[in-house]
Amino acid sequence: MRGRPLRFTPRRDAGLYAYERVLEHAGFTPVAGVDEAGRGACAGPLVIGAVILPDGRRGRIAGLADSKLLTPARREDLYVEIVERAETWSAIVVPCHDIDRIGVHRCNITGMRRALAALERRPEYVLSDGFAVPGLGVPALNVIKGDQVAACVAAASIVAKVTRDRIMVELHERYPEYGFDVHKGYVTRDHSAALAAHGPCSEHRFSFVNVGRALRKNGDVALGDEAGDDLVIPGDGRTEGAPA
Repeated sequence: MRGRPLRFTPRRDAGLYAYERVLEHAGFTPVAGVDEAGRGACAGPLVIGAVILPDGRRGRIAGLADSKLLTPARREDLYVEIVERAETWSAIVVPCHDIDRIGVHRCNITGMRRALAALERRPEYVLSDGFAVPGLGVPALNVIKGDQVAACVAAASIVAKVTRDRIMVELHERYPEYGFDVHKGYVTRDHSAALAAHGPCSEHRFSFVNVGRALRKNGDVALGDEAGDDLVIPGDGRTEGAPA
């Protein structure tokens, strides 16, 4: 482990690449960003993205920002550009039954470790959004609102968000009564009404209070296919099974 690399704390108005510049000047390259999507949803998987952007102009992506601040169409466009330009990227898909079994926070931290381990190049430093990720074997910094102030974290947030949104649209085809294609499994008025009317399906998180309440009220669960293993989506776009 090296000493503390940051000679100063980058100002929030210093631009989206300030953290990466400071770390590069301190000799830490490459820098990986990691972020999640779906932590607060009550249905569907948790998805964690990790991205290493290349140095120089190729790593500067116009319009890069926190995925939550972008329109769906703009996220899709930036996703394509990120995966084409990234030195390496990965996404981990953690199914809802794992969240029920071990808890969303533990799934999040474990998923971040796995997303970073799936990168084709080992980072010298890791920036994460909000949560510290212990046990990485390299220096790391959890940055408050990291997806708004660090380019690699913003890129990871887009990879995670677009991957998850696509999954939720596919789930809508299996369970059209819930409207997963619109609210993506988050707690909205329409989603709550669908839960009350139909009860939860196998893609809901039964450890969440509102889902448990709907289950007790309805008594039945609309079961689909049996849940499979977690998915790893490495940087070449392939999808592989990976044990939890």
